[in-house]
Amino acid sequence: MKKIFSICIVAILLTSCVGTDKFVLRNSLGKINKVMVVTKVSDWNGDLGTSIRNSFGEIMVGLPQPEPILSVSQIAPNAFGSMMKVSRNVLIIGEGKKEAFYIKKNVYAQPQTIIYVYGTDDASVMKVFNKHKKEIIAAYISSDVLMTQNIFKENKLDESQFKTTQNLGISFTAPKNFKTVDDTGDFLWLRQHLTSGIAKTGSNNILVYSVPLEDEASVSENIVAVRNSIGEKYIPGTDPETMHMITEEAYTPFTSEMTLDGKKTYETRGKWEVKNDFMAGPFVNYSVVDKQHNRIVVFEGFTYAPSVNKRAFLFELEAIAKSMKIK
Repeated sequence: MKKIFSICIVAILLTSCVGTDKFVLRNSLGKINKVMVVTKVSDWNGDLGTSIRNSFGEIMVGLPQPEPILSVSQIAPNAFGSMMKVSRNVLIIGEGKKEAFYIKKNVYAQPQTIIYVYGTDDASVMKVFNKHKKEIIAAYISSDVLMTQNIFKENKLDESQFKTTQNLGISFTAPKNFKTVDDTGDFLWLRQHLTSGIAKTGSNNILVYSVPLEDEASVSENIVAVRNSIGEKYIPGTDPETMHMITEEAYTPFTSEMTLDGKKTYETRGKWEVKNDFMAGPFVNYSVVDKQHNRIVVFEGFTYAPSVNKRAFLFELEAIAKSMKIK
């Protein structure tokens, strides 16, 4: 039996290597925007666990139903075995010899992000986590964005076929199942029909256009007005004479500054609705300041999926938007 066991181990090791003697990592597992937390049960049930859940569980802006930024699950350190080690997003947190915080990629599987947080006692662990929690959340989101983009590259839409992308000089990575709704040369609307679960009557949508850069200081203030004018011109409801897309008036969108393709960008999250109708949903809008061409390039994603959670759908649109390149 020992001989057979030894042969099996050797066989497994050999199949994990390639001709160049490089070890091949397993494919990681896990849902998008989900983190496995490796920590003691007592810590998870105490103040540390509460802090982690509150930080990761902060409600995402702009979604109709309350959904957290990141979903979390907990496992004890002694249960973090080979099966669990293939999880894509992992937080290992607890007491150590000294305070430490670091991020490692592709440790046990790929793609994988493992973040380590250590402190010398309970208060120290909490201090280190609170100091780096924004960085931790950003690292997991960035990792999932990149993974989603790589998946879409495997079955990529040829965006060069559109008049609007050619005229605007932009490219992005989206899956092939997005179909053209409108392509005027100045405005592009693509739609992906959702086919899973009870969201199968819904859709993910991409809008691409540009507007002149008149006053850089007022770009963020004008985002709602710009998208409302675009909705009135290009996105009608069931009765085009009286219905069109607008920004939901009862909900104030949230705008933050970021960088996209090396350019100053305003990310706006909020809710859209169709004027005089009952259609509504979340949107994420990226208004990129393109000083070289004296314009604002706008990439917006919006979701229509009644009665279901929409975080995952909107995250895919975010990943597509963040792949955009401007010539």
